[in-house]
Amino acid sequence: MTAPISPGRFFAAYCLDWIVGDPQSAPHPVRLMGKAISAGERCLRRPSSPAIEFFRGAILTGAITGGSWIIARRAVRASGAFGEVLLAWTTLATRSLLHESAAVLDALDRLPAADLSGRLDPQGNLVLARKRLARIVGRDTELLDEPEILRAVIETVAEGLCDGVVAPILYLVIGGVPLACAYKAVNTLDSMIGHPEPPYRYFGRAAARLDDLANFVPARIAAITIVAAAFVTRRSASRAWQVFLRDGDRHPSPNAGQVEAAMAGALGVRLGGMNAYEGKPAPKPVLGGEGRHATRADARAALQIAGVASFAVFSAGWLWLRWRKDRT
Repeated sequence: MTAPISPGRFFAAYCLDWIVGDPQSAPHPVRLMGKAISAGERCLRRPSSPAIEFFRGAILTGAITGGSWIIARRAVRASGAFGEVLLAWTTLATRSLLHESAAVLDALDRLPAADLSGRLDPQGNLVLARKRLARIVGRDTELLDEPEILRAVIETVAEGLCDGVVAPILYLVIGGVPLACAYKAVNTLDSMIGHPEPPYRYFGRAAARLDDLANFVPARIAAITIVAAAFVTRRSASRAWQVFLRDGDRHPSPNAGQVEAAMAGALGVRLGGMNAYEGKPAPKPVLGGEGRHATRADARAALQIAGVASFAVFSAGWLWLRWRKDRT
């Protein structure tokens, strides 16, 4: 196990994330991880018995996760403080989460767009919103109406708070940049091959289970932080807590349901329902069933809650690092 990041470098990385976000044109470790996963999949995934497919997927999962930890550890040692700050920055995603989600809402707020003939198209704003939403969700977006777009944004903000903010911060505080990079590898593996449908049902099972394990504690921390942020933003903290306790375990994911339920309660909205992936329907349980359909104001409030929660988790992590440093 490597040492946690220092308080000063942690502060610098978090500030960089808020100021710069994730420049799409710059090299990013997660994109390199994605290329390595694709290359490994081409070598290892082929039809076979479930046990062999699982074994090959486990080899890929272990190689990418362990390799990411080793490479990050060596990179930090070779580059010093500057390199450590930059790598830590790439594991965080508060600005990107809020910016990309807000872009979808901004599209909905636009006036109807003009079609190719110059006539106003009343669906123009929805078309743009669907395109922007497709950049941050895995579900099909082509036919979504505004309420479903808003539901998708809120669910993505809640899940992204765990995956892109709370979990990386937790692993930076526990084991520094190498552990945070290993977590990002696990998260990337899950998003690329950790699907329950063929052809990844067995090949991606190890990645999916490892992601469940890695996010188990962060998801619950994120949910509790959403409750606290609901209080700060004058939403219903008590309802967020109640729905979190009641509905958090209804989701097929042991982690996504925790944060989505807390967010549903905080906003007083209903999340979950029917999604589609590559044309195949995938029903999800309803969370906060007594709530209303989400509005644009609710989605904006979700961004505010996520921003407050991000700062709260960062502050707790920084104080822990300071306390630990003062003791040594």
